[in-house]
Amino acid sequence: MPENRFSMPGVRNDAPDLREPVLPVRRSKKQTILQMFAVGLLASLALPFVFHAFGFGIEGLLSNLSARTHLYRPGALVSNPAIFSHMLAGAVITLLAPLQLLPQIRERIPRFHRWIGYIVCVCAVLSAVGGLAYIGLRQTIGGPLMDFAFAGYGLCVLAAAVQTVRFARARNFERHRRWALRMFVLAIGSWLYRLHYQIWYLATGGLWMAPGFTGPFDLFQLFAFYVPYLIGLEIYFRLRPVRTAQPAAAG
Repeated sequence: MPENRFSMPGVRNDAPDLREPVLPVRRSKKQTILQMFAVGLLASLALPFVFHAFGFGIEGLLSNLSARTHLYRPGALVSNPAIFSHMLAGAVITLLAPLQLLPQIRERIPRFHRWIGYIVCVCAVLSAVGGLAYIGLRQTIGGPLMDFAFAGYGLCVLAAAVQTVRFARARNFERHRRWALRMFVLAIGSWLYRLHYQIWYLATGGLWMAPGFTGPFDLFQLFAFYVPYLIGLEIYFRLRPVRTAQPAAAG
């Protein structure tokens, strides 16, 4: 076996080369069906949000919505396009990000996987920049704490999009996979934010919710739609062994 070009003479190098692509993993038919069902269910549940955000984003970019929402301000030549392009791009990443979870696409149609990944990351950057610009220019309805929480979310989206593409282009597939999973969790964050509210309202009738998003549940929600999921991912990464390419069998 040829020596790894990153190894040092006289030093044993047993560390896996994470620059090597991960070989396809054999899966049972049951696993494949469950994976496709889970992704399909997730996408189906998110579709109403996707249609609403996409349509509202288009309307906000093309017409005056000042009678329908406080987000639109007549004559605001920067904040209006910022927030509605944020919605439009957010709808795209919410719709497409679940497709990146399917190993069948990643392994059998890698070019499709790459192009969807680029679209998701470009739209994630547009969504993050739009949201951050709106917060900087107009602030959020919930005040400084909501500004801080949502700006933190936007910065996380921006970082995940850049790092996902960076490690893919560097062919560091293990680190790419980790950042791609972070990107996925953040990509569905806006939908999760609304899903949490729907579940909570059905369960409690709106307990600890208040106008202006100042109730205890509202304040909890400022971070709950992305921080716990990112923490859960980090725990998963540390408990799960690193995936590396396996050597081909001799014969």
